[in-house]
Amino acid sequence: MTRAGRITPAQERALATLWPKYGVDPAGPIDLDALFGRRARRIAEIGFGNGDNLLALASAHPEQDFLGIEVHRPGVGRLLLRLEERGVRNVRVICHDAVEVLQHCLCAGCLDEILILFPDPWPKKRHHKRRLIQPEFVGLLADRLRSGGALRLATDWGPYGEEMLAHLSAEPRLRNLSPDGGFVPRPEERQATRFEQRGERLGHSVWDLAFARV
Repeated sequence: MTRAGRITPAQERALATLWPKYGVDPAGPIDLDALFGRRARRIAEIGFGNGDNLLALASAHPEQDFLGIEVHRPGVGRLLLRLEERGVRNVRVICHDAVEVLQHCLCAGCLDEILILFPDPWPKKRHHKRRLIQPEFVGLLADRLRSGGALRLATDWGPYGEEMLAHLSAEPRLRNLSPDGGFVPRPEERQATRFEQRGERLGHSVWDLAFARV
């Protein structure tokens, strides 16, 4: 399922004209080597928002391939515009539900790294069941990572951070990269997302997690 939201004419044009170049329709299993035309290190960012972090990483690492998964069409359109403006060629985008993409389109062990930055915390208790990071989904993430691959997450909602830490720590195929079994320092390479900047303005702290596939 995609999310519409307010979309500009430029973003609409980008979705219409640039989708054949960067977009991937999740119709079935995806051959990533064929999609990118090479074999390289593969990083997926789930819920990339406006694409700031994804664009920065892909621009800095042309030798790596990046797959962005996002349901918010305005954010997808914005990223497509910026990819074209900068001439970035190592990004492909899927505008679809991440759970379904991982279940039906990506094979086991196909990713070197997965990023999930500032997923919706659904702060009200009655909405906690809508949170993305649930035990079943954590198992799916672990399955799609290669041995030694990394799973990196961040949130500015403390209770959700603790819940994510508990779910990830309970998955036997994942090992916490924090020496004390808790959170890790903010990665220097991560571009501050719109959600992170908003949280900083509100005085929120940020909790980062990093796990490796055993």
